[in-house]
Amino acid sequence: MKFDFLQQFPARMKTVGIYSLLVKNSAQKTTWKQFDIQTFDEQLNVIYAVLLYIMEQSLRDEPCTIEDVTSFLDELNLKYLKKEITYLQCRELSDFIINVVLCDEGRVMYFQGFNFEAGNYEQLHVSYVANKIVYLTDDVRRTSYYLTEDGYNLLLSTLEMESNMKLTIHEMIFKLHLEKATYDKAANDIRTIFNMLRMQYQKIQDAMNRIQHNALQYAVADYEALQKENLTAVEDTRKRFAEYRKKVTELVENLTEKDIHVKKLDGEDLENLQHLKIIEDYLNRALEEHQKILTLHFDMKELYTKELESLSQMAMIKRFDLKSELDDPLLRDVRILERIDFFLRPLLNQNPDKVYNLNLALQKQAPLYRKKQEETELISLDVAEWQQQQQEEKLHRLRQYQNSLELLLTAAVAEGGCISFSELVQRLDAQLATLIPSVEIFQEIVIELLRSQNIHLKALYQERQAVLKEQLLEFQLHDMLLDLFDLHPDWNEFDSIVVKKLEGAKDVLLSHVMSDTGQWKQMRCSDFVIKLLRQGELV
Repeated sequence: MKFDFLQQFPARMKTVGIYSLLVKNSAQKTTWKQFDIQTFDEQLNVIYAVLLYIMEQSLRDEPCTIEDVTSFLDELNLKYLKKEITYLQCRELSDFIINVVLCDEGRVMYFQGFNFEAGNYEQLHVSYVANKIVYLTDDVRRTSYYLTEDGYNLLLSTLEMESNMKLTIHEMIFKLHLEKATYDKAANDIRTIFNMLRMQYQKIQDAMNRIQHNALQYAVADYEALQKENLTAVEDTRKRFAEYRKKVTELVENLTEKDIHVKKLDGEDLENLQHLKIIEDYLNRALEEHQKILTLHFDMKELYTKELESLSQMAMIKRFDLKSELDDPLLRDVRILERIDFFLRPLLNQNPDKVYNLNLALQKQAPLYRKKQEETELISLDVAEWQQQQQEEKLHRLRQYQNSLELLLTAAVAEGGCISFSELVQRLDAQLATLIPSVEIFQEIVIELLRSQNIHLKALYQERQAVLKEQLLEFQLHDMLLDLFDLHPDWNEFDSIVVKKLEGAKDVLLSHVMSDTGQWKQMRCSDFVIKLLRQGELV
């Protein structure tokens, strides 16, 4: 029996994996109940609403920070969801959806898809959102989120049409809506078309990054398929879209000339005018995106050719490993030194040509010893030893986090469950190096505590029992708190932890504090209070 119908099975499984991992990341979390979201249907509706908001911000070329998503969820809740949550809880919900559900707490997500042609499973990488640094002002920068190719595919697949027909079908629908004067639907159609062109542009960029990293890992079949997709996206598109723009411009002018004062237009005409302006704007942007795709199409072709030529030239050069070919044989038998001239003679059989380069003579000169240090060759590298060293460094840094947090909680317990940072500094003068092993470590602990504000230990224990997490050598506040409470059974009388910034209090100034770079610095920190509450005890 032939199994032709199982060809390109991993591509189908990639689509399944995009849904599967999203469902898995959401359904296994009990944190939703803190935001009065009880059912799985509510979870998916909120997640998709956030994804659509991120996509809309991307289409407008506007930043999409955590604060933007928080404002969107707060407005959405007040108008539609009607959940009993505050603005601060909307902030926590935004952080939970993006960093936990969509990004799986920074872990790389894979879905196993079986390749029936190769006879084994393939790891299919899935990623919904990515982030970049944007500057809101000259000195204020924030993390902005945008959809990846998988994120776009997740949203576009809800339109229930084949991917290779989406652009053509949406353009046909847009043309029909434009002819029937249903401009509101036409505006949605052209927005989707622009979104697909933007996704194609991003797909080419991702392919070029893969080619630059290693051209041999980018299959020729994938290259040909992407080139065909590019040609399909730009074929006659500019001419057709220019005609659409001309028609829309005429419609806008007709409505404007109907009454010079736009405020005097009736409701239907005014609404049509607004939709037509949206269509005109997206048509202009679609034409610009078309030109970008066309330019990037040829850039990718040139890059792929150049990388393959470079690899072919490198394959002609015979190389050898200095350690295995020279050092190891010498260590086994030192008598080989008698014949070392066989190794050195090819290097000394002719004098190199001397060329005087005026450009190099005019450049800034550097000391020879520094240049030699930079060009020092590492003859041997033990990968296992290096990995062990990296792991030991991470463990040491993690112990510093734990010792600092443990000292902070111990002092609070000793004071009856409540202590401020200024009081803690006065009492722990001799142990200040343990509390603040470095400015960066203590700053991260304080930021995580203030961001969490109210930590319910019982809920954290339930989540840890319900969800199997990978052990990472990184600072995770909630996991470290549970470990510390396990080490101190006498702390079990406390049910929750509350951390608040003391408004109006003076900042705590500390001098002679070590940084991660080994430099002594001054640290200014806002005063805050940490409270350990027993069950039923109010803040």
